[in-house]
Amino acid sequence: MKLHKFFAVAVTIAAVGVVFISAKKPSAEKESNKIKVVTTIFPEYDWARQIVGNNDGVDLNLLIANGVDLHSYSPSVADITKISMADVFVYVGGESDEWVEDVLKNSKNKDIKTVNLMEIMGDKALVEELVEGMEHEHDENDKHHHHDEHHHDEDDNDEDDHEGHHHDEDEEELDEHVWLSLRNAQILCTAICEAICEKDPANAVSYKVNLTAYNNKLAELDSKYSSVVKSGKRDTLLFGDRFPFRYMVEDYNLKYYAAFTGCSAESEASFKTIAFLANKVNELDLPCVCQIESGKGKIAKTIISTSKNKKAKVLTLDSMQSTTSKQIKKGTTYLNIMEKNLEVLKEALN
Repeated sequence: MKLHKFFAVAVTIAAVGVVFISAKKPSAEKESNKIKVVTTIFPEYDWARQIVGNNDGVDLNLLIANGVDLHSYSPSVADITKISMADVFVYVGGESDEWVEDVLKNSKNKDIKTVNLMEIMGDKALVEELVEGMEHEHDENDKHHHHDEHHHDEDDNDEDDHEGHHHDEDEEELDEHVWLSLRNAQILCTAICEAICEKDPANAVSYKVNLTAYNNKLAELDSKYSSVVKSGKRDTLLFGDRFPFRYMVEDYNLKYYAAFTGCSAESEASFKTIAFLANKVNELDLPCVCQIESGKGKIAKTIISTSKNKKAKVLTLDSMQSTTSKQIKKGTTYLNIMEKNLEVLKEALN
């Protein structure tokens, strides 16, 4: 965890200590019979929303709803209070969530059922990967150091070769962006459903019916992704940005190049990185350079202007790291974002 974030979280936890000391469960919760589910990021929130359905006996809360990126989020006193009142608390569990351990440790509410996405993924979790041409982190205190460079070649299509990119968890950080795989989503939704059912057994049948219906939709969209990739003219994505889509490309045996890793704090790419990526645009005859939803397009446009293909497009894939409550109110869902990403992917591969 970066030093400034560590101190911010430490101060917040100290400030909210009185909340945990006062009672095992705040009196406000005792006045409500609703099951309280608290989630950190949008995908978790929307998954829980689909599982709960129309049951108004569940109070569902999203902590990061103002567009703040997961990697720079620090919990407020109000956020920690919500966690202290939760029946079910869902969080990612990667490096960005290191603050959670201290919050739960200091909480007097020991009845919280926690769902740690990284823990649920277990051996399916992937380490962050430094591919050829990718910018190295410059912060010596940053945990996101990578010591090996990997080049995606034709052998990368084999599952065993993908596993060859894994490293000892003590040496490198696990990639947190597990929600960007529709296959992972089905596993994680099942875990969230089990946690809610445990806290609300009276409505368990309804939740499980909703889960089955939703997982079927996820599986159907996964099949569409497979078809698009299979029929694509290309099998490589190039990002002039951070790359949080590692789980997605692994699902469909796609190759990728990017300026930074998914959790990178870097915002400026070196001339060497720009030149390398521009050369890949030329070499692979790529029609576009991608960015994530929070990207400003500067690096992607520079790569294009440096390449021979001046008419290449900048395409945006949504990693759901900055979805806001305003977007949710307008009807944004995990599924419709992944459907839009599919259309972008189709264009990128053709």
